[in-house]
Amino acid sequence: MNAKTLGIIHTSATLVPLFQQLCQQLLPGVNTFNIVDDSLIKDVIAKGQLTPATARRVVNYVGSAEQAGADLILVTCSSIGAAVEASAALTKVPVLRVDQPMADRAVQTGKRIGVIATLPTTLAPTSDLVKRRAAIAGKEITLTARLCEGAFEALMGGNPALHDEMIATALKELSREVDVIVLAQASMGRVVEGLSPEDKRIPILASPTLAVEHIHSIL
Repeated sequence: MNAKTLGIIHTSATLVPLFQQLCQQLLPGVNTFNIVDDSLIKDVIAKGQLTPATARRVVNYVGSAEQAGADLILVTCSSIGAAVEASAALTKVPVLRVDQPMADRAVQTGKRIGVIATLPTTLAPTSDLVKRRAAIAGKEITLTARLCEGAFEALMGGNPALHDEMIATALKELSREVDVIVLAQASMGRVVEGLSPEDKRIPILASPTLAVEHIHSIL
């Protein structure tokens, strides 16, 4: 039996080593390759939304990954989720949004769901996804969306410590109001690792591990 191949599309090169490590741990024997284009997320941030032109480029990358031999394609950026879902209808292999398994887990875990992000362009698509996955599951939820204003700018400005501190504060506050928290960006996961046990009284879900675990279950 031939080894399966996973194609991974990123909008940030910083996520390549994270997913490479997860795939080595959870998908032994699965071949992987990466496509990286950070101009996609830069365009979304600059325009404040996912434009049709950028969505078309996402669809093209998914098509390229299929042509390259991928048996399944994972896209690791939540901000371009709508384009990822559109591309799924145009390919013969499964295409997965990185945040879908996380959204499903959140819906299973609690009724009051918190979503936290450092970019409005990520907060809206992830919140929308959670609501739609809840509807598919036939579950009523209340959703609280929280934007950590200034955190993304701190990170881009070379101050990751301030970025992490701002997210940690927001997580502690939000954990008092909800049953489960969803991190809208894969890059926020490391902040959770630094929290004390009392600040993690409720589940805080990050997308990378849940996505790769989901792929393990279907590949």
